[in-house]
Amino acid sequence: MRTNNKKTTKTKRLLKRVRKRRLQTITILPSLVTIINGVCGFAAITFAGKAAIAADGQVTGLPYFSLAGYLILLAMIADMLDGRLARMSQSTSSFGGQLDSLCDMISFGVAPAYLMIKMLEFYSGQTPTGAFETFFDRFVWLGAAAYVSCAAIRLARFNVENEEDEAAHMSFLGLPTPAAAGALVSLMIFYQSMPDVFEAGSALAIIARYSLLYGLPLLTIGVGVLMVSRIRYPHVINQYVKGKKPLTHLLWLLAGIGLVIWSFQIALVFGFCGFAALGLGRWIYYKVLRLHERSKQRLQITSPLENAPSGEKSTA
Repeated sequence: MRTNNKKTTKTKRLLKRVRKRRLQTITILPSLVTIINGVCGFAAITFAGKAAIAADGQVTGLPYFSLAGYLILLAMIADMLDGRLARMSQSTSSFGGQLDSLCDMISFGVAPAYLMIKMLEFYSGQTPTGAFETFFDRFVWLGAAAYVSCAAIRLARFNVENEEDEAAHMSFLGLPTPAAAGALVSLMIFYQSMPDVFEAGSALAIIARYSLLYGLPLLTIGVGVLMVSRIRYPHVINQYVKGKKPLTHLLWLLAGIGLVIWSFQIALVFGFCGFAALGLGRWIYYKVLRLHERSKQRLQITSPLENAPSGEKSTA
């Protein structure tokens, strides 16, 4: 009887803990913007799937793939706004963080990978047939699977290590998932707009087309690895735009606006791919610099007589 009473008591305590952890209230506006993020990602997947069915891949004059890419960009704007709204209203919560990561997984994890697969399937007539086509198809699937896996790991790690303090959001460890998705989507949008950028049938257009077609799966794996890396990437808004900054920051911002006016598609490629490459380049530079400093220190340790005064040299 005593054993049964103990079990009943433990069960009641467990139920009380569960009831205490039950969610009571949420912040409506940031959560609504976060859900818009996920809906945009889902819509991008839908339009990418429709492109394979359409005869010419067009919807009201705009390619399905480009429309899907622009929806992912719209999801990035929603992702940027929801966290800002939550911090401005001082209503950040664990629920908002978890909901944000789930929607990010749809918009910046699954949607870009699916868009890449469908786009390369649609343009598969431009690739050679035979054994290479089979290998290429498998490599495309492998790249997409690796990207989705890395995005899930990146978001889970962010949830564990994230701090709600605004001062902690000055940089990111690893390439953020929106930036990784932007690097892929910008190239896919540029691929669709190449007839407007290059002369049809020119050598430059052919080189650019095949380079993007064959390089996209490799780039997908590359940005996936950058997401789970420990390479530090700056928070662009907090580090370069917000608050008082040097005059050079304004000049760079004006140059970026000018590039957008000149060609929005090319500006997307330079912005997202440049951001991903910048963090990697800085990491390689500082690694090489540290190795150089260490080698200099080792040389100084192994040859102390060269740095010693002349009197000590003669005594030795």
